[in-house]
Amino acid sequence: MCGIFGYCSFLKEKTRAEICEILCNGLARQEYRGYDSAGIGIDGDKKGEILYFKEVGKVAGLRKKIAESDMDTTKTFLTQCSIAHTRWATHGAPSTRNCHPLRSDPTSEFLLVHNGIVTNSAELRLVLQKRGYKFESETDTEAVAILTKYVFDSQPDKRLSFTELVRTVLKELQGSFAFVFKSSHFPNEIVTARRGSPLLIGVKTEKKLKVDFVDVEFAGQETEPIQTAASLAPTSPSSMLAPPSSGSKVFRTQSRAFMSEDGMPQPIEFFVASDASAVVEHTKRVLYLEDDDIAHIAEGELHIHRLRRKEDGQQTTSQMAATRSIETLEIEMAEIMKGKFDHFMQKEIYEQPDSVINTMRGRVNFDNHQITLGGLRAYLPIIRRGRRIIFCACGTSFHSALATRAIFEELTEIPVSVELASDFLDRKTPIFRDDVCVFVSQSGETADTILALRYCLERGALCLGVVNTVGSTISRETHCGVHINAGPEIGVASTKAYTSQYIALLMMALQLSEDRISLTERRNQIIDGLHDLPAQIKKVLEGDKYLQELATKVMATSRSLLIMGRGYQYATCLEGALKIKEISYMHSEGILAGELKHGPLALIDENMPVIIIMTRDSLYPKVQSAFAQITARRAQPIVLCDEDDDSISKDAKTIRVPATVDCLQGLLNVVPLQLLSYHLAVQNGFDVDFPRNLAKSVTTE
Repeated sequence: MCGIFGYCSFLKEKTRAEICEILCNGLARQEYRGYDSAGIGIDGDKKGEILYFKEVGKVAGLRKKIAESDMDTTKTFLTQCSIAHTRWATHGAPSTRNCHPLRSDPTSEFLLVHNGIVTNSAELRLVLQKRGYKFESETDTEAVAILTKYVFDSQPDKRLSFTELVRTVLKELQGSFAFVFKSSHFPNEIVTARRGSPLLIGVKTEKKLKVDFVDVEFAGQETEPIQTAASLAPTSPSSMLAPPSSGSKVFRTQSRAFMSEDGMPQPIEFFVASDASAVVEHTKRVLYLEDDDIAHIAEGELHIHRLRRKEDGQQTTSQMAATRSIETLEIEMAEIMKGKFDHFMQKEIYEQPDSVINTMRGRVNFDNHQITLGGLRAYLPIIRRGRRIIFCACGTSFHSALATRAIFEELTEIPVSVELASDFLDRKTPIFRDDVCVFVSQSGETADTILALRYCLERGALCLGVVNTVGSTISRETHCGVHINAGPEIGVASTKAYTSQYIALLMMALQLSEDRISLTERRNQIIDGLHDLPAQIKKVLEGDKYLQELATKVMATSRSLLIMGRGYQYATCLEGALKIKEISYMHSEGILAGELKHGPLALIDENMPVIIIMTRDSLYPKVQSAFAQITARRAQPIVLCDEDDDSISKDAKTIRVPATVDCLQGLLNVVPLQLLSYHLAVQNGFDVDFPRNLAKSVTTE
């Protein structure tokens, strides 16, 4: 939710028009996160002056407002810092008044953008109002801006550095946040900070950097030489971050100054963003901030400090990590462009034959039927000895865990529970040291899932992450895990991430069972099914035109839909119903066919659209019984069935899919439902990629 973008250049001449274009492009790349207004803050003509532009609606409207302004767009800057933001309303309705950047006072002494929620903002607002400060907006963010001015005004000698000022402010805040601060008192400087909301910094230089890490400065730390690459290795338990490559003695000041190999200061650009997709067009060299990091950018240098709150006891392992690695992004610009497709969601549905291959690449040996997930190898004995496996996720990720629960239990014979992260926390679920907890999230930044992860870490459980985003919070804080490698997913309604999560979890179950000879035949059958999967998904996609006709003719006037199935297909029903809800705004419900007589059957008549999933597996006779029950009550269901199933009445409307192994069938069955939801949304003229009220990455509870 929301998108932050900041741009700082040093010894790099840029016109104001170029700066505005970079800011607007950075926001446009993050539109998928969900937002209702956008704004930028840039340097004015006078020293310390800040200009800003805000607009409700899309970034295109903000571009137009900037173009229509009378500011001098040809003015050049050798060094500058600018900030930008797309807002998803939480405190206060969408309006230019509530739009970020938000200022501390009419002269804009302090300006900031914010993702997340400050939960004690009401108390801060009350205190500041009693001290005579005036508020212009309804947002929680403005309280932080005014608090910054209050702290600054309270220092008679004004000797606080920008970093110390921000640290003082952050100690008073509760909640989750990612901030970027800009100030007229500290020209050409910005300070960023995060706690519970993602933030990264891209670095672009003409010459090669002398080092590929930034050291973390702790309170009272003296400048000292860093000895070896081994001593610099990040201590993330997941080991998903690459260790720095420098092996020589390098002073900490050099690691911050980003000097070139000849030791001279060089032109440099910094890009601060909520998401890597916003910086990939400029640089692939990025540094991920961790919770309670404070980054200060000024004069071509990047300093990272730690926020130490009073309630902190001893520092955790990740808090004591001595460095932040500069990593290389693997995504390409083409991956975040629509290409020949009308929408990102359509593109991502059609990418699934390739994305499932990427998930399996280098991990599945089809010749000798072996699975190798390198991130789990060292932990397999511990997982196998676990008393139970707990999956914790939200939304689509929850459905992928539900879809693979049965095969986990069959192959491992370990009890498996699947939990919605928010409910898991609400119940204060008992967790023990011999539990194995798996946290599934496309972004790796889902707030409820992260809180559940920390709850389990505190109780000593082994924690695994299954994420799509390298460097995300879940990938860093879990003991081990699997990257699903689905590639960037821009559409808010998740499609290819679901199928890739499904396969990643299935591969986990297969690897855990490799020591059980009695299951060899079953494992080989599933791995052979995985081999055929990409071609079968392509075949399903070939039926897109027929699905478009179903959406535009058969279901065009429907306002409600039931999707029913059982066994492995229950998760498919839930996921298909969620997709239809998300983007077509039609009421849809996934129903377990075994529960039909316990209530849902009352809804069935000739006017209720029903999709029933009847692909053949061990539960096929029971689904046939459900089919008989609804047709006896004059329902005219659309039957999702195997392409060679002759038992279905020729009068029935059918969606035919290839047959595969029972535990893989849901991967094929969900694709027609994804396409159906897409066509229903297009038919109704809705914004497919950016459905109302929703955001791609839910970073607040």
